[in-house]
Amino acid sequence: MRPFLTLQHPAQAQRYYAQGLWRQDTFYGLLARHAAARPAAIALRDGRRRLSWAELLCWVDGVGADLRARGLKGGERLCVLLSNRVEAVVAFLACAREGLACNPSLHRSHSWKEVTNLLQRLDARALLAEPGWGAVPADLDGVPAGIGSLQVIYDLARFPKPGENRGAAAADPDRVVYLAFTSGTTGTPKCVMHSHNTLLANARDLVADWGHGAETVLLSLSPLSHHIAWVGVAQWLVAGCQFVCNDPPQPSSTLDWIVETGATYVMGVPTHAMDVLAAQTARRAPRLGSVKVFYMAGAPIPPSLAAAFVAQGVIPQNVYGMTENSSHQYTHPADAAQTIVATCGRGGAGYEVALFDPADRDRRVGSGAVGEIGGRGPALMLGYFDNQHATEMSFNSDGWFMSGDLGSMDEHGNLKVEGRLKDLIIRGGHNIYPAHIEALALRHHQVGRVACFAVADVRLGERVCIAVSGSATAHELLEHLSREGLSRYDMPEYFLRLAEFPLTASGKILKRELVEMVMRGELLPEPVRYQAKKGDN
Repeated sequence: MRPFLTLQHPAQAQRYYAQGLWRQDTFYGLLARHAAARPAAIALRDGRRRLSWAELLCWVDGVGADLRARGLKGGERLCVLLSNRVEAVVAFLACAREGLACNPSLHRSHSWKEVTNLLQRLDARALLAEPGWGAVPADLDGVPAGIGSLQVIYDLARFPKPGENRGAAAADPDRVVYLAFTSGTTGTPKCVMHSHNTLLANARDLVADWGHGAETVLLSLSPLSHHIAWVGVAQWLVAGCQFVCNDPPQPSSTLDWIVETGATYVMGVPTHAMDVLAAQTARRAPRLGSVKVFYMAGAPIPPSLAAAFVAQGVIPQNVYGMTENSSHQYTHPADAAQTIVATCGRGGAGYEVALFDPADRDRRVGSGAVGEIGGRGPALMLGYFDNQHATEMSFNSDGWFMSGDLGSMDEHGNLKVEGRLKDLIIRGGHNIYPAHIEALALRHHQVGRVACFAVADVRLGERVCIAVSGSATAHELLEHLSREGLSRYDMPEYFLRLAEFPLTASGKILKRELVEMVMRGELLPEPVRYQAKKGDN
């Protein structure tokens, strides 16, 4: 077995096991259990096929046997670069069976040079890729020449078939099973290491608190190259429900796919939800299929969006997390509408959150104050692969993982995200939190997407630029922000209207690209000024 250098601590692990937050379950063990209990029930589906639990188990066994026959050893890495197909999930489960680590986070948007660099960083021994998907070359036969570690390359035609596997399945739930590169919205991605237990701890909380079971149909609109989808995979195996990949057959739309699959639990980002609701409105459909819960992470939920869901019996689930700690903070089914819109909830037992002074990461801040979000617990990653410096710099002296995000906590323990520490705008020494302005702007019915970022200023250092989609004018938006209680000292001083925003593969707005577009002169922000009224703060 190839060992990983991780943060695993025996005493801490013993405590998590004693509390029932870590268990002896593995991803493959859960698969085998469901296959024994409900062999004919549909487990996994994409736009091409449906697999029962028994069929899925047989396919995973066949892939695992082939990997073993080709000489791959426990701890070695297999990377996946596919569209949203069941093969990605099969490959991950085969890795779990054989004690390999699977990295599914190569994106369609990556250049082939970027893919090659990431494969080399991981010393990958196997690659499953789809020719023509993103930058994947049509012919994969020449790929190993540039990546010396690769010894196995599968395309879809050569991907192993279902079959028998007489080898013993890996049974250690604390070994590294999943590797994922961070989304990289602010720089070079780091590679997160997770074990079965660190992923399943968060999934158990979500499944228990939201009551998911065998009857749930979970559809991830987020791609299988993004961590949200794997939060879904973990919940799927804990609940024993059906998992649906976002792979609608042509010419079906996303809305068609939601309705056709009978999805009851949809996972994605607010951008997905906006697009689905727009399609539903255009179609004049009174109901969003069978959907009961819509998970949204990565950005604030506009109140109008939440209201549109509630009006048709769909509960919005507001979620905050990172690849490093999964979806640890989330609202609960009985939470009030204001809690769902304004906060990311109180989460579950798998992760503890506290707030720290951004200027002194070892000092906690009081209730209601803004601080850097720190966390610890069984859902936390095991460190960054081959990056000791990044790992150690991500923790304070008391062992809290420091997120780089700013937040505040209400009296009920609900977390409100105030923005990225790196996004903080300092105007003449005054701290301005972009996420706060964005959340208020989203309450305007004529605003779609929104992003606030800094524009350099000779005198004050930085000023706020607000970029929006929608028909709201600059004057209307500033008046709206004032009515919503935004301080005149935090008011945007530049305005941009955009038809489209630069986005990551997971649907998050790339603020750094907006900043660079302004610097290159590709975007020209309009200077605006809020006319303060008597009594303004």
